[in-house]
Amino acid sequence: MFSPVESRRLYRQVADQIRLMIARGELAVGQRLPAERDLAEQLSVSRPTVREALIVLEVEGLVNIRMGSGIYVVRQHAAPVTGSEREPVEGPFELLQARAIIECAIAEEAAGRAGPEGIALLDEALTRMSGGVNDASTVLAADRAFHTGIAAIVGNATLIRVTGEMFDMRMTPYFAKLASHFEGPGTWRSAVDEHRAIRDAIAAGDGAGAKAAMRAHLTLSQKRFSESFGEEFSGEEARGGKKGPAKGTDKI
Repeated sequence: MFSPVESRRLYRQVADQIRLMIARGELAVGQRLPAERDLAEQLSVSRPTVREALIVLEVEGLVNIRMGSGIYVVRQHAAPVTGSEREPVEGPFELLQARAIIECAIAEEAAGRAGPEGIALLDEALTRMSGGVNDASTVLAADRAFHTGIAAIVGNATLIRVTGEMFDMRMTPYFAKLASHFEGPGTWRSAVDEHRAIRDAIAAGDGAGAKAAMRAHLTLSQKRFSESFGEEFSGEEARGGKKGPAKGTDKI
């Protein structure tokens, strides 16, 4: 039924394979797809790769992800996708990995350069973020300001631009759909606490601490997006999970 996939951009290949099966009627409208864990095993990829592929299909209107129930086919042919709706070249997990590499170094550098003005900008962003956890647009704007504010402390225009551009890559229908399943006031409050740890380390001039706090934040961000939304989803798994990864894994 399913066959293993190989090479780069695995989530796109997984999406292509499921999309074709839906178009051929091999997966009928109303049918529930195999559990995320089972799909990952049959396709010999990781569960995050399956998750990214299913989000692509949900944005296209082919499947409906029902938290706690499973993934269901809702139409046979994909709706036309405009340029602004098309999924990004990089998946969210690849993006978070890139941010961790770049922004950890920026945070470390900022800790050696931060003055009162730069810390004040971070504090302003944190205040707006903590007060806007119930409004996605408000908290995202403050989140962006915090991360670009760290780059601003370094004083390098290229780093400010790159940091902003990496953050803006999440402002797509594809990423918004993924976030709608996993982000909310609770996760944003956690992010605020993680930001405060970064801010405090930078204010203290602790480069190693700032680097570690940024890495912890982006690692936890990836973990939040890594929760299962298949029918096996449970509160236990959401809290850190006892269920291990699928046997077939790929490198994100």
